[in-house]
Amino acid sequence: MLDMITVSATDARKEWSSYVDQVVRERPLCVKRTRDRIWLTNLETMKELLKAYHFTAERYIEPDASVTLSLNEIDLIENAPTEQEARLRMGHTILEYALEYYNNYAFYSHAPNRRSHVPYVFKALISDDADALGEEILCLDGKN
Repeated sequence: MLDMITVSATDARKEWSSYVDQVVRERPLCVKRTRDRIWLTNLETMKELLKAYHFTAERYIEPDASVTLSLNEIDLIENAPTEQEARLRMGHTILEYALEYYNNYAFYSHAPNRRSHVPYVFKALISDDADALGEEILCLDGKN
């Protein structure tokens, strides 16, 4: 089935501009180069695909009344005087981690304990808004 919607890399190179227009305005495209297949899509479609992925965190109230958030999807922790500030810090930490992951993608994406981070990394990178990422975190009470 995928072969029916796949174009060769040679054809894609020859008609690059029209294929990019197609990907942006009409539908995603699969390009095949020898054994490799590449899926091309626009950012709006990627955002839609990644809507199913949400950041959640365990919330802990510390003895000093500060709030610690422990992200469930990626092993990240932030502490701040208030939950709102901890969420914002976590949003920035998520985006920093996503950039680090992307810059070292060949390493991280093959690490067994980090492979599952891929959709969350792309969600953060496409969002490109640390404050919005922090606001979207669903916080659940953790067990102290």
